[in-house]
Amino acid sequence: MLSITARNLASALRSSLVGTSSRVAAVRCLHGTEESAEEFDKRYEKYFSREGIDGWEIRKGMNDLLGMDLVPSPKIIEAGLRASRRVNDIALAIRWLEGCKDKCGDQKATLYPYLLEKITPTLQELGIPTIEELGYDKPELALKSVYDA
Repeated sequence: MLSITARNLASALRSSLVGTSSRVAAVRCLHGTEESAEEFDKRYEKYFSREGIDGWEIRKGMNDLLGMDLVPSPKIIEAGLRASRRVNDIALAIRWLEGCKDKCGDQKATLYPYLLEKITPTLQELGIPTIEELGYDKPELALKSVYDA
């Protein structure tokens, strides 16, 4: 009696596992689509350009972008700035600029001036100052070195 029950249980488990593994394999095959850079840019531009977007959703989109291994394109940065301006959140716009500058990493000397050059008309249109204009690029309470004459 016990051997029959064990055999039935093993058979039931085996059939359920085989069915599950084939379903998992089928689902995993669907995740292989590649997105081009243009499609990626358009997706985030569309996300930030939505009509009813609020501050939380803007922060989520910006956080997602800054968490990726990339520097956002100027079009995406401009869309994020416009979204910040629509919800009237200047602090969010400044943090977005700081995050984008930080994402430039060790290429900050070449990438960040390029980004600024591309987004300067949008910054002026929206009335958003740059990090350098605000003095946020230098430490506020830094002490002068005793070794500097």
